[in-house]
Amino acid sequence: MVTPWLTILWAVPMLGAVVVILLPSAAAHLAKYAALAVSLAVLAVAVLLAVRFEPGGAQYQFVEDHEWIPSFGTGYILGVDGIALALVVLTAVLVPLLIVAGWNDAGDRSRSAHTYVALTLAVEGMVLISLTALDVLLFYVFFEAMLIPMYFLIGGFGGGTAQGRSRAAVKFLLYNLFGGLIMLAAVIGLYVATASGDAFPAGTFDFRAIVAAVADGSLNISPAVLNALFLGFMFAFAVKAPLWPFHRWLPDAAVESTPATAVLMMAVVDKVGTFGMLRYCLQLFPDASMTFRPLVITLAVIGIVYGAVVAIGQTDVMRLIAYTSISHFGFIILGIFVMTSQGQSGSTLYMVNHGISTAALFLIAGFLVSRRGSRAIAAYGGVQKVAPVLAGTFLVAGLATLSLPGLAPFVSEFLVLIGTFTVYPVFAVFAALALVLSAIYILWAYQRMMTGPVTDGNEKLHDLVPRELVVVTPLIALLLVLGVYPKPVLDLIDPAVGHTLTTIGQQDPAPRVAQEGPAR
Repeated sequence: MVTPWLTILWAVPMLGAVVVILLPSAAAHLAKYAALAVSLAVLAVAVLLAVRFEPGGAQYQFVEDHEWIPSFGTGYILGVDGIALALVVLTAVLVPLLIVAGWNDAGDRSRSAHTYVALTLAVEGMVLISLTALDVLLFYVFFEAMLIPMYFLIGGFGGGTAQGRSRAAVKFLLYNLFGGLIMLAAVIGLYVATASGDAFPAGTFDFRAIVAAVADGSLNISPAVLNALFLGFMFAFAVKAPLWPFHRWLPDAAVESTPATAVLMMAVVDKVGTFGMLRYCLQLFPDASMTFRPLVITLAVIGIVYGAVVAIGQTDVMRLIAYTSISHFGFIILGIFVMTSQGQSGSTLYMVNHGISTAALFLIAGFLVSRRGSRAIAAYGGVQKVAPVLAGTFLVAGLATLSLPGLAPFVSEFLVLIGTFTVYPVFAVFAALALVLSAIYILWAYQRMMTGPVTDGNEKLHDLVPRELVVVTPLIALLLVLGVYPKPVLDLIDPAVGHTLTTIGQQDPAPRVAQEGPAR
């Protein structure tokens, strides 16, 4: 019997969430340790999958295919390629660190601690099944379902006022639910289109079968319908990612959440949006993707510059970091839609590196805010004199955010820019301008907060404690290791990117060599 590793992968955190919530009310510490143990078990399964995965093998591996609702043409179909596996490992690495980082966020004297960690595990399980689903309806169900635990994490826990948290949670939910409803119409439309074509005797949600029919031309659907379906999927993913101008929910949600929840949202949940663009938008609707490519790339570049410019003007350190993520998601989406191997490999690697760098920067800033009780940049100054380790790790994470060579995001951003320049050189130039802007917002923030004389009220700030070092050290180590040796991740990603480009009928542009003039 073949071991259903992918089912185990997502079922362990989901069942763990149920077990944690059923623990006695007085056992707050036990609930936290149980959640941490469950997340480490998920990490072990993810590492096992990564070790057993064969990059040169079948496109989708560890496949599980069972009937679910046969009358609807939908099945319980799971499988991973290199792109999905990279994000699975990222999720599994981050969640234990986030549980440790948020150890004291929910308190110990009520069931809030149980709820907090159980909701975190539930989000992890739903993200993992979304990343591994090979059935469109199965993907959609959990793509939407993960909004519910995230809503309660944002609205129920955080450092702001109850009214502020509630407003941010509702805004998050309404934006994403609206996008999801548009996508639901597109999912239904896709099923109807497959049922009315010649490729299938009845409608189907099987992703692999639909992609194969699109590739061989047997799925006879009018271009206008395909364009409409593409827009339905793309709109939902653009809200989730988020792509400018659908980003308005993100800064409030990030600021009002606990730092650990904000990282869970930006580094894990939002990646499902960019993953969906790469898997579903491009492969299900390759012609429509080409039609709307200039528009999406334009929005991505605007988002890159907009996020960086707005970040410069922020006076709230957490809001500043949130706006940097809008800029980074612009780079990720740009790399996806230039449709070159360098762009898409860089984009996928960027998803991983952004998750690590944003987690490091946001959590370190959160540790600092928890000491001082203020998110205002002006409240700090001279922190490096009283908390040198905290200031030093903040600097490393900040330098990674601006893609300094030698740190992980540099390689991915460089690949995206190279892949863009071969197709759209003007857009590549505008995107590169964000590198200068990112240096301004990170270094200026570091200068104001960490250098100079110690500001009144900061004299008693203490440095990182062992629990916080357990969180920060692996993240800084990953930024350094992947900065100088990204090959293991790229070896995982590149074959999957090649499969994607082949599926959508794209190839890298031929190098342009200047011709020599006639000899004189």
